[in-house]
Amino acid sequence: MIGLLLAGGVSMLFALIGSPILIRWLQANGIGQQIREDGPQGHLIKAGTPTMGGIMIVGGALVGYLAAHAQGQIFTVSGLLVMGVTLAAAVVGLMDDWIKIRHARNLGLNKRAKIAGQLIVAFGFSFLSLELLHGLNTELSFTRFDSLPFGPMPSWAWALWASLMIIGTSNAVNLADGLDGLAGGSAAFAFSAFAIIGFWQFRHLPEYGVEHALDLALVAVALAGGCIGFLWWNAAPAKIFMGDTGSLGIGAGMAGLALMMNVHLLLPVVAGLYVLITLSDIIQIFSFRVFHRRVFRMAPLQHHFELAGWPETTVVIRFWILAGLCTALAVGVFYADWISLGVLD
Repeated sequence: MIGLLLAGGVSMLFALIGSPILIRWLQANGIGQQIREDGPQGHLIKAGTPTMGGIMIVGGALVGYLAAHAQGQIFTVSGLLVMGVTLAAAVVGLMDDWIKIRHARNLGLNKRAKIAGQLIVAFGFSFLSLELLHGLNTELSFTRFDSLPFGPMPSWAWALWASLMIIGTSNAVNLADGLDGLAGGSAAFAFSAFAIIGFWQFRHLPEYGVEHALDLALVAVALAGGCIGFLWWNAAPAKIFMGDTGSLGIGAGMAGLALMMNVHLLLPVVAGLYVLITLSDIIQIFSFRVFHRRVFRMAPLQHHFELAGWPETTVVIRFWILAGLCTALAVGVFYADWISLGVLD
C-alpha cells in the first residue's frame, strides 16, 4: 500500500511542479501548438500554447514508479515492459510534436512514418513479452485468463493482437485530445480502474494468475498520478497541451496494462469514452466517402457538441462523467465476475 501511495503521490507532484517549469522553458523558446484551420474557430485563440506537456505525464509516471520501488518493492518484467511501451510510444509522439513545431504547421510525421513508429513500438513490446515472460498467458480474456472458452493463441497471433491493441488505443486517446483537460482527465479515470483491478489481482493471485499484479498496479497508479498533476495546468484555459507525446504514451500504457492483466476485452469498457469518440470519427469518414453526407457537424465527437453550442468546459465535464461511468461499469463487471466464482474473500 505504501508503494501505491508513493507511486501516485510522487508522480502527481512531479507533473504538478514540473509542468510550470516546462511551460516557461517552452515559452522562452517559442515552442507552441499549431492549430488546425479546419477545426472549430474558437480554438484559433489557443495557437501558440505550449505543447509536448506529455513529457510531464510520462516523466512523472516514471519517477513515481521508481520511487515506489525505493521502499523495497521488486521490479518485475511485466511492470518494466508496460512502462517501457509507454515511454517508447511517447517518444514517437514527441517526434511528431517536434516536427509540427519546427515546421510551424499542424502536420507532424506523415502517416507512414507515424504508423511505422507505432508498429516498431508495438511489435517490440509483443516480442519482448513473449521472449521474457515465459509464463505469459496468450488466451483471449475478458476479466480473467480463463474467462472465455478459447485456448491459448499461437505466439504470432498474440503478438498481432497485442500490437493492434496498442496502436488502436494510442490513436483512440489521440483523437480524444482536442479539448482542454479532456484526454488527461478521462485517462486518470481509466488508470484508476486498472490500479483497482491490479491490486485485487494481487490480493487473489490463485484465481487470477497475474504474478506481477502489484507492480502493474504501481504502473497504473503512477500514470494516474501523472495525469492528475498535469491536469492542474491543462484544465481550461489550458496553459499547456499534452500533445501526441502524452496521448500516444498513455494510450500505449492502457493497452499494455490490459494485456499484462489479462483483461483484454475489458479495455473497451474501461476506455469506453475513447471508443465512442473513435467510432464517431469512423462513422463520419465512412458516411462522407460513401454517401457524401456528414453524420456529425464535425468529428471527433467532442467537436460536434462544440459546434452545437456547448461551451468547451461543458463538453469536457460531461465527457468526464461518461468516462467515470465507463470506469465504474468496468470495475463492476470485474467484481461481478469475482462474485460468480463463489470464492469468499
